[in-house]
Amino acid sequence: MLQAEEFIKKINENKDPNIRYKQSRPIRDIKHMLESSAELYGDNTAFWVKRSKGAEYESITYAKTLADVNALGTALIARGLKGKRIAVIGENSYEWSISYLAAVCGTGIIVPLDKELNAGELMQLVVNAEVSCVMFDSKFEKVFKEMQASGETVIKMLVNLESEGSKNGIISLNELIKEGQAALQEGRRDFIDAEINREIMNILLFTSGTTGVSKGVMLCHGNIAEDLMSAPTVLEIRSDDIFFSVLPVHHTYECTCGFLLPLYKGAAIAYCEGLKYITKNLAEIKPTIFLGVPILFENLYRKIWQNVRKQGKESLLRRIIRINKTTKKVGLDLGNVFLKDIRAVFGGRMRIMICGGAAINPEILDGIRDFGIMALQGYGLTECSPIGALNPDKAAKSASIGRALPNFDMKLVDVNEEGIGEICLKGGNVMLGYYNMPEATAEVLKDGWFYTGDLGYIDSEGYAYITGRKKNVIITKNGKNVYPEELEYYLSNIPYVLESFVYDRESEDGFDTVIVASIRVDEEEVAEALGEGYTDDMAAELLWNEVDKINQTSPYFKKIKRIVLRKEEFEKNTSKKIKRFVESNKQ
Repeated sequence: MLQAEEFIKKINENKDPNIRYKQSRPIRDIKHMLESSAELYGDNTAFWVKRSKGAEYESITYAKTLADVNALGTALIARGLKGKRIAVIGENSYEWSISYLAAVCGTGIIVPLDKELNAGELMQLVVNAEVSCVMFDSKFEKVFKEMQASGETVIKMLVNLESEGSKNGIISLNELIKEGQAALQEGRRDFIDAEINREIMNILLFTSGTTGVSKGVMLCHGNIAEDLMSAPTVLEIRSDDIFFSVLPVHHTYECTCGFLLPLYKGAAIAYCEGLKYITKNLAEIKPTIFLGVPILFENLYRKIWQNVRKQGKESLLRRIIRINKTTKKVGLDLGNVFLKDIRAVFGGRMRIMICGGAAINPEILDGIRDFGIMALQGYGLTECSPIGALNPDKAAKSASIGRALPNFDMKLVDVNEEGIGEICLKGGNVMLGYYNMPEATAEVLKDGWFYTGDLGYIDSEGYAYITGRKKNVIITKNGKNVYPEELEYYLSNIPYVLESFVYDRESEDGFDTVIVASIRVDEEEVAEALGEGYTDDMAAELLWNEVDKINQTSPYFKKIKRIVLRKEEFEKNTSKKIKRFVESNKQ
């Protein structure tokens, strides 16, 4: 506990004006976080859930959550899983969440698995991680039953998160909880009294890299606890906030920031029913905080403006926004009246929207702010549990990924003549290493610093900006560096571009590097500009008119020399990031 108290003491003594919210309490580990939150916020809603599609949202309290976790953890230990690896896989749900907490808060090591992986990939991870128990949604029952029957794994127990009763050797979560409740009544306390070693691996997370190589990231309770104590010092998170959960919870971004962080602060988590239900669920639950990735923000923002244009109200809305910017300076927010319909798209009570996972066009964040909602960027990696940087809510810079959190450090190494270097991070949030990969660990962990592989620069106020990935840099024939992400960002500002992928090809004579942009167009926007029935040649000409504007402001070596109109989806990893090193994306 001394370590956590010292951590909070340093935050409270920090004179940085951006560290405004000094209400973080010391927590030793995730178990201590959950128990202390249940004590502080017992009757608060911890989760808003739907028991079936289209049903009403129902409340589950902190007190009920802790009771279920204690019962489930007690049952898991009683069935011989103390110290074992326990995997969980499925949709975001209350059942997924309590399974995670029961596994990690005194039973064994949690291994969250990606629900988008195929059976072969899941088998590989289950074998590598030496998983003894898998807890899953019903649709995975056949996959894991066959896996257990193959004899190639050490799986001893299978748990269905959704079934009412146990059958065919598969235990239901409900029955496990009942078993645990009975054991607790008989006085069994080995889960409740479990001591947590906050410094050893308790979480094993497999990354979904764009290169196809999945690494097991080893995290400990201390990593997560320090992120939880540090992050809400630059963002105001209240106990009456409702977090809207739409991103997959097996990723650290959603797991730490959209699941564990609200539980730490006494807030609630409301589960979205699926991507096509976002607008409906926003209206139903009226959340206050939304964690998203660029494509979610871009789609919502684009649809709002498309609807406004269809109604012929674009110039009126722009005028209202302009006037409101002026009146807000004197404390009068006209948006409460004139932007009410737009705010209703986000549920009507949205306070903060945080974008992570990839770079976003800052104009979209500015545009959402114009609607009266604080929108900002954060930056993270699984290896940092995940928060590496975050924008303060009262001093956000839309183009920046943010600043290092209090008690954590950030620096650049190998800085070039443009001031761009590799971003390195240091702090108690940095992973223990890669599982069974000592050489890969040594490549990225040096003297306590984590070498992110991301390139960027840091301004005079400590705000960081990413220009690209070190391994993605295109080195031209004359030795110049081209960052494909930078050009993709410029292309994303073109209204006709849905998504793009920039890569290089050798020129036909072999003496030059040709920069190529493969582009999927927004068919609705192109049709609006050219009319229905447009041809590929017409679309290409429309795009070249915009790309030429980018080229005019770029040095010769950065100019886009070729455009490919792509019809089908790019091949992506399960985080929906385009795979850069597969040839099928370069066509």
